[in-house]
Amino acid sequence: MYEIFGTLMSKDKARRELGIRDERVILFFGYVRRYKGLHLLLDAMPAILKSINVKLLVVGEFYDDEQKYRRQIEEKKLADHVLVHSDYVPNEEVSRYFSAADVVVLPYVSATQSGIVQIAYQFDKPVIATDVGGLAEVVLNERTGFIVKPEAPEEVAKAVVRFYEEGREAEFVRNVNAEKKKYSWENLVQAIERLTAAQKS
Repeated sequence: MYEIFGTLMSKDKARRELGIRDERVILFFGYVRRYKGLHLLLDAMPAILKSINVKLLVVGEFYDDEQKYRRQIEEKKLADHVLVHSDYVPNEEVSRYFSAADVVVLPYVSATQSGIVQIAYQFDKPVIATDVGGLAEVVLNERTGFIVKPEAPEEVAKAVVRFYEEGREAEFVRNVNAEKKKYSWENLVQAIERLTAAQKS
């Protein structure tokens, strides 16, 4: 289903192609709208940077005022720590951004579901997300990432710092690998076959 976005490449290769030299990279991916909470992630960045050095990669077309976010980056003196790619990203280039990241951060203010989680899982990436909509159903807290309170930049910051300081990446990636099998075409077909058989009986 998500194979259209390509396959995982090495972090080093992806980062070289993006001109990133940082050892830690977090990713915000998708259309930038107010409810996606990028402003909250930018608010969280100073607290994150007090504990660890990290690069925030922001990738997505802006459907909100881009300059407002640019000003926020300047006011918080984050220019050296935030890389913004606001152009349309064709499917074949999606892999590069996810491959470069250690973890995907979804600081949503509201949501029903998010296909970004499944794309992250396709590339074996853990997710830090807020407890809105159905996100907590697909991001398993303390297993495939962290679930935090919405509209609380300090909680997002704590989760990002914990992810690195506790060295959770390898553990979460193993769990993501197990969890993403639920979303495979094979499992979907099997589920439909079971449902069809049940309806006939």
